[in-house]
Amino acid sequence: MEKKNDIYRMIPRVDSLMEEPLIREMTEKYGYDCALHGVRSTLEKLRERLGACKSAAEAEKELEDLPEKICRALARWAQPGMTRVVNGTGIILHTGLGRAPLGKSVLQRAAETAGGYSNLEFDLATGKRGERNAHFERILCQLTGAEAAMAVNNNAGAVLLMLSALAGGREVIVSRGELVEIGGKFRVPDMMELGGSKLREVGTTNRTRLSDYETAVSEETGAFLKVHTSNYRIVGFTESVSVRELAELKERTGIPLLEDLGSGVLIDLERYGFCHEPSVQETLAQGADVVTFSGDKLLGGPQAGIIAGKREYIEKMKRHPLSRVLRIDKFTASALEAVLLEYLNPESAAESIPALRMLTMPAETVRRAAEKLAALMREAMCCEGGSTPEAPAAVTVESSAARAGGGSLPMEDIPSFSVAVAPKEISASELERRLRSLSVPVIGRITDGKLLLDLRTVEEGDIPYLAEQFRDGAILRKGGMR
Repeated sequence: MEKKNDIYRMIPRVDSLMEEPLIREMTEKYGYDCALHGVRSTLEKLRERLGACKSAAEAEKELEDLPEKICRALARWAQPGMTRVVNGTGIILHTGLGRAPLGKSVLQRAAETAGGYSNLEFDLATGKRGERNAHFERILCQLTGAEAAMAVNNNAGAVLLMLSALAGGREVIVSRGELVEIGGKFRVPDMMELGGSKLREVGTTNRTRLSDYETAVSEETGAFLKVHTSNYRIVGFTESVSVRELAELKERTGIPLLEDLGSGVLIDLERYGFCHEPSVQETLAQGADVVTFSGDKLLGGPQAGIIAGKREYIEKMKRHPLSRVLRIDKFTASALEAVLLEYLNPESAAESIPALRMLTMPAETVRRAAEKLAALMREAMCCEGGSTPEAPAAVTVESSAARAGGGSLPMEDIPSFSVAVAPKEISASELERRLRSLSVPVIGRITDGKLLLDLRTVEEGDIPYLAEQFRDGAILRKGGMR
């Protein structure tokens, strides 16, 4: 015990470390409190390591270059935690990786307006206070045929606001087959309870008829709600009621028809080989009074919950107290307007909006990108082929299945191609970890002992960066990275 105490006495005092020249530089750069935090946290970890030392010699080695270690730890701590990554998973709207990437023109426009003062809530024509939804509302109405539109922070917020403002304290009739749960434990029944609505379930999980809705109507009914099953499908012995059918019942009863479309889409995806996905404009044209959908899924924009429909209902939501709680900021408003402007030309939108471009890109284009990356990686490793004995890994191109992700198009496997890397000295899991620790992390997936990088979600400009990480094969060898 006495020997252990002798080792602990080797730890320098905090005040003496704070006087070290390197630490004083850190104090000037980050401030005294931040530097002090760096010293104390480093010493705390050092004390744990010294506790495992069996001799004074081991302890002295741990204490070597202590000021430099503190400075490095402080520099790492002061670095931003959020960083750009290369998405090699093949999941286009990857929730963990920020869902829809924004195009350069959208980012530039948002940076220009959000980086300084803007007319976010200022009417330039009258010189009076304006309305932040006005900037993109006109475009949304033109694109969807809605009378009015607005946006809040996300689609869950949009659904909550819609139910609170239009059906608070009243019954909302929903099919049992549409009582969905999506990521983050968002459940339709919970949203109803939170919004003050009363859930009125009709039908069964797999079969709901129009007569079920008709029977459920009472003086307590505040709305009909349809929920698009974005992240799953019920198949087999099924029956459901369309928006058009419910619109007829809505006209007879005067009860508003609301729909949560989930992902939301503004273009015809069937022309690109996908199954039919109801668009916002189609849903409104069939008789829905209000539609909500996400801005950062199939729309390809920033995170937002978009609400479009009849003016009387939208205005009621705008006046509701929750609209201020859930409102979007100036960056989101600017980015959303910029993305929607891209849709004015539907022919070019699928190319100019990154998420749509990845979604609709021909498989042959992805294959050529994968072959290019594989060739560059083999060249970087200084070997002719990916499977020669000298190569630290076998590098091949394989067909794969990409996914839309984010709860969108759940039944669709999108034909794609991946570069498969099978390391010889380390495991695929170790390679995956090393790629995650790069200055610009690379996120892939592991299948059958190989690391796959799906080129459908890799930007063309990132291909040289990916190849360079395999220079001389160092990242694939035992002993660690370069």
